[in-house]
Amino acid sequence: MIEKMNFISVTGPKHDIDRVIDNYISRHEIHLENALEELQGTAKLSAYTETNPYRDSIRLANELIGYTDGVKPEAALPAMTVDESMAYIRDLVPQFAEIKAEIEQLQKERDQLQDAFDKIAPFRGLQYDVSRILNFHFLRFRFGRIPVQYWTPFSTYSAEDPSMVFIQCAADSQYIWGVYFVPVAEHDKVDAVYASLHFEKTFIPEEYDGTPEDACSAIQTKLDALDARLQEANARFQERIAAEKPKIFRASEKVQRASENFDVRKMAAITANEGNVFYIICGWLTEPEAKALMQETAGDPNVVILLEEPASAKHSSPPTKLRNWRFFKPFELFIRMYGLPAYNEYDPTPFVALSYAFIFGAMFGDVGQGLLLLIGGWLLYHFKKVPLAGIISRAGIFSILFGFLFGSVFGFEDWIEPLWLRPKEETIDVPFVGTLNTVLVVAIAFGMFMILVTMILNIINGLREKNLENAVFGNNGIAGIVFYGSLVLVIVLFMTGHSLPAGIVMAVMFGIPLLLIVLKEPLTNLIRHKAEVIPGSKGMFVVQSFFELFEVLLSYFSNTISFVRIGAFAISHAAMMEVVLMLAGYTAENPNANILVVILGNLFVCGMEGLVVGIQVLRLEYYEMFSRFYKGTGREFVPYTKTTNR
Repeated sequence: MIEKMNFISVTGPKHDIDRVIDNYISRHEIHLENALEELQGTAKLSAYTETNPYRDSIRLANELIGYTDGVKPEAALPAMTVDESMAYIRDLVPQFAEIKAEIEQLQKERDQLQDAFDKIAPFRGLQYDVSRILNFHFLRFRFGRIPVQYWTPFSTYSAEDPSMVFIQCAADSQYIWGVYFVPVAEHDKVDAVYASLHFEKTFIPEEYDGTPEDACSAIQTKLDALDARLQEANARFQERIAAEKPKIFRASEKVQRASENFDVRKMAAITANEGNVFYIICGWLTEPEAKALMQETAGDPNVVILLEEPASAKHSSPPTKLRNWRFFKPFELFIRMYGLPAYNEYDPTPFVALSYAFIFGAMFGDVGQGLLLLIGGWLLYHFKKVPLAGIISRAGIFSILFGFLFGSVFGFEDWIEPLWLRPKEETIDVPFVGTLNTVLVVAIAFGMFMILVTMILNIINGLREKNLENAVFGNNGIAGIVFYGSLVLVIVLFMTGHSLPAGIVMAVMFGIPLLLIVLKEPLTNLIRHKAEVIPGSKGMFVVQSFFELFEVLLSYFSNTISFVRIGAFAISHAAMMEVVLMLAGYTAENPNANILVVILGNLFVCGMEGLVVGIQVLRLEYYEMFSRFYKGTGREFVPYTKTTNR
């Protein structure tokens, strides 16, 4: 069902708006409307132009929360005002920034040392003073590495060239590190050859004395000292964070709430009177919420609230808030996918819930598989709150019921006797047609019933909207239901062997409703006393009406026949499970079936056919039923903030 709404206007002195929003408005779910648009034509109104003063505080608060683990403390948070929160955040951020800067500087120094260590470490096997190598005048040297796959040609060249010496220092699975020495006169040639052999140069820092081993030891000593300082700084930072965490979260909540409350001003208007300036806030509340707000503000001299019924709202239509019984609640997903109902429209959620679950069960009737859908869907919906899982669990209930009616348990049709029939076996004789499967005939009969029901719903919606053309003369209105109902009655009388009404009676039963459908627009204009009864050319009206009538008759037929799929899938399900049992080697004479095949087959059918059936039922809902009575043009009720105990 759709919650009944009330339109409210809240007024008071401009300087008091924050208190009113914080103490009253924020404690209720209210769908705000732009007050300037709602009060068009009212003189001397203007919009708020103030800038939100809490944006910087929110940014800083988010920065502080980023330092924490992001988990709100379970203990009670300290009491703080908005001003105290803003001052606290403003003072704390520089303190944390100072510690973070210290940590970052230490980390930067450590990274530089680690980089130097990584460059020197591969050459620790070189037992020679690095500083002396760096100061050679008659020899050139190159520290570097070569990929393992190029080592053979590299080592061969090095052994054959007497003008250079290569000293290998370290090796792993990918590279071999070393240093080569060459006279100054030969270094250009050797460098070129080594470059062609993929030798990669490494530049060694000049600030270290002694052998590479000595340099690595000196760097490691510095690294250990930096690690100790980093550990101490991080520990100090984490201790401070832990101590301040409750106040950080409280201050963040306070400024966030203050910012949300301030944003209400975007939707408010202020009077332009000289002297006393007043604010005006407009919006929609559910009827219970509106009454509660009125009671809360009854003793407040600075708050005036005007309450109006939806019909009194001049510029905006009421938003839609659905409230349905727990069994129906998940099916709101399908309603939202199609479009929410308008405020004065019938909420089809209960209709969809019952019809969808019923049709799904008829198309997928199996006690065992229905039980799997029920349990699996309920668990997923209960723990994960997935609406589609809730729909599956409810459809599973009807699958179980139809499983008993069809006598099917995990595809086995000899475990229990059917309470009604077996879909594949039962047939019925239809006059002038012959023998047909019973479930196909019942499916068409059910489709006729559902079409009549949707026509009744359309009439109800039309009367609510005061749409005379749709409710009375439309092909889904009173004229349409008389025509289609007469057609159903004639078919039932014919199939049951009863005599049909006289020809003149049938002409009236079918002719007058069709004539009203054709003339729906002129008749509506005539009743409403419009000057132009038939719009446009009369000849064009006749041609257009003829083709529209043909389309209406075709839609009656196609929509009715479309329900055959209910019986077809019931038969298909039985046939698929028969194939599974055949593959498992199960027969009435040999009941020792392959259990693994039975289990896998049931899971496959349950998954694949369940998905296909679910889509087909949704198609029936949208195209064969919704299209007859439902528009889905409503807008969702969206409160600016949720009711909390902040």
